[in-house]
Amino acid sequence: MFRAVAILSLILGLTACNSVYVKPNSLDPTQKIYVPVGGYSMKRSIKLALQNRGYDIRTGALIKTNDAADSSSDFDIETYKIPSGTKYSVRVRERGEIFRPIWCMFNGFWWWNFNVSIVEQKTGTEILSWRGRGCQNSSLRKLDALLDTMEIKKDSK
Repeated sequence: MFRAVAILSLILGLTACNSVYVKPNSLDPTQKIYVPVGGYSMKRSIKLALQNRGYDIRTGALIKTNDAADSSSDFDIETYKIPSGTKYSVRVRERGEIFRPIWCMFNGFWWWNFNVSIVEQKTGTEILSWRGRGCQNSSLRKLDALLDTMEIKKDSK
């Protein structure tokens, strides 16, 4: 009995956890979408996934840089302007990826921990709120499934 509980606890402790709110048929693939520059793997992967689907990705124009040497922070703080005519904005907060060769061996080797939000700019409506963690490839498959659910289909317009 103890052995079964220990194994079940180990399995549950290692599984990926995701909390998702998604608004179906709310993302128009013909519109501009703002995605911030840089980032760890999830931010970069979202940009690539959207580009591969044909979205018009915008990263904005650099307005101001506050160099680390001039502030008490260890990081440069950059401010970007969201381009006019941009319908959606993506916000990604993530921790650095963790190399997990055993747990993610057949699923991309990297463990991600992230928060993703997509907002419709004009109304301020959040159409995706995703708090997730998991192996690289399973997170990318979930991203594809979420985008499939969110995209406005051409025949439904």
